[in-house]
Parts: sequence; C-alpha cells; structure tokens
Amino acid sequence: MPLALLALAVGAFGIGTTEFVMMGLLPDVADDLHISIPTAGHLVSAYALGVVIGAPLLAALTARMSRRYVLIGLMALFVVGNALSALAPGHGWLLAARFLSGLPHGAFFGVGAVVATGMVPPERKARSVSLMFLGLTVANVAGVPVATLMGQHLGWRATFLGVSAIGVAAIAALALLVPGDHAHAAPASGLRGELAALRSLPVWLALLTTVAGFGALFAAYSYITPMLTGAAGYAETSVTLLLALFGVGATAGNLLGGRLADHSLRGTLFGGLASLAVVLFLFPLLMRAEWSAALAVALLGMAAFVTGSPLQLMVMEKASAAPSLASSANQAAFNLANAGGAWIGGLALAAGFGATSPALAGAVLAVLGLAVAAVSYAVDRRRPEPAHPARVVTGHVPEPAEALHR
Repeated sequence: MPLALLALAVGAFGIGTTEFVMMGLLPDVADDLHISIPTAGHLVSAYALGVVIGAPLLAALTARMSRRYVLIGLMALFVVGNALSALAPGHGWLLAARFLSGLPHGAFFGVGAVVATGMVPPERKARSVSLMFLGLTVANVAGVPVATLMGQHLGWRATFLGVSAIGVAAIAALALLVPGDHAHAAPASGLRGELAALRSLPVWLALLTTVAGFGALFAAYSYITPMLTGAAGYAETSVTLLLALFGVGATAGNLLGGRLADHSLRGTLFGGLASLAVVLFLFPLLMRAEWSAALAVALLGMAAFVTGSPLQLMVMEKASAAPSLASSANQAAFNLANAGGAWIGGLALAAGFGATSPALAGAVLAVLGLAVAAVSYAVDRRRPEPAHPARVVTGHVPEPAEALHR
C-alpha cells in the first residue's frame, strides 16, 4: 500500500480524536466556563453541525482544485479551529470554534477516500479506504483516552493544543507523502454540476443506508455507559477501559471490512448490517454478566465498522461524476446517524423500556438499513451500473468478470 495512506491516516487520527474527546471533557469544560453539563453538551452538537454543513459544501466548492492542496487546506482549517478552541475566552467563542473545527471533517474524509482509491489498483480500493479510516478507529483506542487524561491533568485547553499539533503533523505528512499526480482535480462543472450529480435515487438510497446502519450503532453506543453500569454491574471507573475495547473491535472490523469488500462489496455490506442487528438484539442477554458485556462492546464496534468502507465506496460508485462530493455527503450522513440514533435510543430509554432498550432500538434500525440496502440492490439490477470512481481516476477499464462480485 502507498505510504501516502499514512498521511491520510494521521489526519483521520487527529479528526477522530477531536470529535470524540469532548464527551470525556464535558465536566471539565463546564466547570471551567461556569456552565451546566447540558449546556456544554451543545459543543458536541456544534461540531456535528459543522460536519453536516461543511462536508458537501467544501467538497463542492473545491472540486476544481488539486485534491492534494484541498486536503492540506482542510487540515489547516482543522488546526485553526482547534487552536481557537484552546484559546476561547467563553462558551460562545468555544461553540463557534467547535463548529469551525467540524467544517473540514467530512470533506477531508470524502476527498481523502477519492485520493486513496486513486493510488491503488481497483482490487485494493476498499482496503485503501479502510487504511485511511484506521486513523479514526485508532483514535478511539489511543487518541481519545490519552487526550482525555491530558485534559484532566493539564486542563482541557491543553488537549485542543495537542490536537492542533497532530493537525500540523498531518499537514507535513500530506505535503511530503501525497504526490500531486495522484491527487489532481477531476473535471468539474462547478457547484451546480456537482450538486446535479447527487440527483440520483441510488445515491440517496446509499446515503439512507449509512444513516440507518450507523444510526443503529449510535442508538446503543450513546447509552453504553448506563448499560454497562446499570445492567452489567460494572463500576463507572471501568467504563473507560471497556470503551477502549469498542475501539479495538472497531479497528478490527474496519480492516476486515476493507479486505472483504474488495472481494464482494455488496456481500460485505449485507453481512455487516445483519451481524450488527444480531449483536444488538443479543445485547439484553449479553449484558447480564461482566464478561459477556465486555464481549458485546467489542462485537458492537466490529460489526458496525465492517460496513464503513463498503458504505463509503457504494456512495462514491453511485455518484461517479462527483465522487468527492458524494463521499463527503456520506460523512454528513454519518453525523446525522450519530444525532438521530442517539435521539431514538433516548426515546426508548425515556419510555421506561429498560437500560438495554436503546440496543433493541438500534437493532430495528439495523434491520431498516438492511431493507434500504436491499431496495438499493433491486434498483441497481434494473439499471446499468455506473462507472466506479477509482476506475475513473486511474483509467482502469473493468473486465466483465470483475463486475460480477458487485
């Protein structure tokens, strides 16, 4: 695999760290800024809103630019946003800085996925995307716990300065390792042309699959702490270690999904969503003992992230005329899944259905994701398959047998 994928993974590591670390720093931020924890929680929402708005907008506006320079520019915006977070004098300024930090998130992953697939043969494109996403999953294993500890001992502002330093390292890696000939801009017809490429039923079905599939994950994961403490009997001090298990499972699932999707993208997607539904349906049973609860957390991460690369590639395929925009829109869909899944899981919990009820709500969403994926498959069988984005970039012409595994 090209060394340039390491540069993309470093950027993904920084983005993953800043996205999730705020959850662990909320009490410290709230105490320092003299606000309530629910009010501090708006900082999480501000970041997600930045992702949803920035992902398609920045990808469309930069479509005619060199993707290498776009990636560097997006990471520079990421550094500025995190540095301003560290220097924010009050809640309002921090809210704006978190929104700014979220703007480049989706576009970085979207453009990065196109660059990653353009540097490898078609039979390795899913693996290349999974290696870029490796930085995101490793952030949950190492980046977030270390950054949280840093914030607790040195102050939350030190955490965001540290994340800014990661962003600077990513800029240097992108400048040194991503060659310009692999990151040139695709022909584009401007913002209107980019948006027109998304006026397609298969594209929207792919995005809806992402919303339902990852909504299933966040319906359960958003409430994993009360499940572990209230149902499995873990002490609150053990939760951080258990969340690291989720990161380990997510990392393994991400790498496995990349390998499997290179052999059968559609089969990996269906298998991942089905596995996620099964794991979530079994959560009430698995949460009855500490050992099985720990296993459930790891399996949740693995089953969910097996689908990451297939979903990213499927969206890119369906909008081959604007792969960067489509790939970025998929990141916006991921964040909508985060918000929507947490809301649905909260409804189940508030209705009094029990501590593990968010997992069952997630299982229903996973089944819904399977249904949408099945509809997408049926629609695809009725129309010609669009050109694959990686093949558009590399100029590869698919052999007839190569298309069969789709």
